[in-house]
Amino acid sequence: METKERFVPRKKKMYLLSKKKREEVYEFISEQLKKEYIESSKLPQTALVFFVGKKDGKKCIVVATTNYKDQ
Repeated sequence: METKERFVPRKKKMYLLSKKKREEVYEFISEQLKKEYIESSKLPQTALVFFVGKKDGKKCIVVATTNYKDQ
């Protein structure tokens, strides 16, 4: 991924996830990589990941990202 010269990586405080939630995040990332919806990056950037409960009792994973190219 190409970024503008003024790009400054944003690293936020990391929060520990339970083993189960960590596995869910890894599974989500693996699936997205396999489907080619996302690609690996070596940028030292972090993104907020959290789970939202659905009415049927399942969880939906949410990844809050920023537009890296506009930074």
